[in-house]
Amino acid sequence: MKAYKFLAFAAVAVLSILPTVVMAAGPGFGGGVDDGGGACVPIDGGLSMLVVAGVGYGAKLVAANKKKKQGTQEADQSK
Repeated sequence: MKAYKFLAFAAVAVLSILPTVVMAAGPGFGGGVDDGGGACVPIDGGLSMLVVAGVGYGAKLVAANKKKKQGTQEADQSK
């Protein structure tokens, strides 16, 4: 339960700070890669959201695996 509370707190902290970090720059932010074929587009916003989702999913899998191991250890001890 303690780990769940920590993960929930970490998720809330990251999601409340994330909007300020992933703001895209306005047009003409100078020094960007411009191949002449269109506007310079920062791809960090969506990519960082995918990373956060992947970390959350990984944490969920780790917690489920840990819970499963505890259940099998308790069953072995009761035999």
